Amino acid sequence: MNPKKLVRPLVHGLHAYTPGEQPKIKGLIKLNTNENPYPPARPVLAAVRAAVDGRLRLYPNPTAEALRARLAELHGVGPEQVIIGNGSDELLALAVRAFVEPVTPGISASRSRVQYFNPSYSLYPVLADIHGASRNPVPLRPDFGLPTVKELRQSGWDFQAALTFVTTPNAPSGRGYATADLDALCARQKGITVLDEAYVDFAAENALALTHKHPHVLIARTFSKAYSLCFQRVGYLVGHPELITALDKIRDSYNVNGLGQVAALATLGQLPYYRANFARIIATRQWLGGQLAGLGFAVLPSATNFMLVQPPGPAAKTWLKELRARKILVRWFSQPEVSAYLRITIGTQAEAQTLVRAARQILRKK
Repeated sequence: MNPKKLVRPLVHGLHAYTPGEQPKIKGLIKLNTNENPYPPARPVLAAVRAAVDGRLRLYPNPTAEALRARLAELHGVGPEQVIIGNGSDELLALAVRAFVEPVTPGISASRSRVQYFNPSYSLYPVLADIHGASRNPVPLRPDFGLPTVKELRQSGWDFQAALTFVTTPNAPSGRGYATADLDALCARQKGITVLDEAYVDFAAENALALTHKHPHVLIARTFSKAYSLCFQRVGYLVGHPELITALDKIRDSYNVNGLGQVAALATLGQLPYYRANFARIIATRQWLGGQLAGLGFAVLPSATNFMLVQPPGPAAKTWLKELRARKILVRWFSQPEVSAYLRITIGTQAEAQTLVRAARQILRKK
């Protein structure tokens, strides 16, 4: 028997999510996956070390109860309005499973639709495909801003879509969106709307209040990007208790590992340390943007810990290779909307200075 024939046809046609390159060369400056360049606070590391004991043989708290309670307190909501996931990615996948019907005869097109802006997080179409739902990518404006209502209608936006993802601030552009504009969009949507705020700690405002105003709105957050816990994979959603209950019914049992829960809870006790790091990253972002603009790069405004830039001279893909040859790893996407750009994670000030020196060297080669 051919094992391939035992796999569902849908799975044969899937294209998996492509993560950023994990370097295998020593000494690379890694500016391609939007990780925080600064380590967790020392008490967080101490808490994780202290938890490496006999507890490792036990299951973790199945609902991350203590972490949910602390996050609820932080955000002024009830614990029943918070769900913890194995990174926010798991929760985005749960949202597709809980709120979207697979494409099926007799089911309305909107009930089977996963909607998102293009370009945005490239995981969204993968999640739709895995579930057998339909995708509805709708272009952002040329400056990566949110379209007007008229532009949305002209582009095929579905105000009845079962699930709409909005990355805010946006990735890969870095563009921030005003809460008032998101409010207006959410007010028109009839299905679930997830505001994916993975990078919100580097922005001037957030949209958490919209979960109080609109019962169909969920906010996604993560401890990865801002809080230096990519390795532990902890994310969460905040929203109406009915939606959180639905998600809780279909999540995996013990879905968040115990050390991750310990690390995230300890992190919430060290917020001044992290907020100081946010300020350092924002200052480096501003410095780097000014330096690259002075070298002829088109630098897009950013409300994140990365920036999207259009390099002068050679094509962006060539710049990717030239920088890599100098042991600097950045990200390039082949999609036509962003193929002329590089996405650069904001590292330390020293790493930013090394990048600028490398850019000058490349320009002198032209």
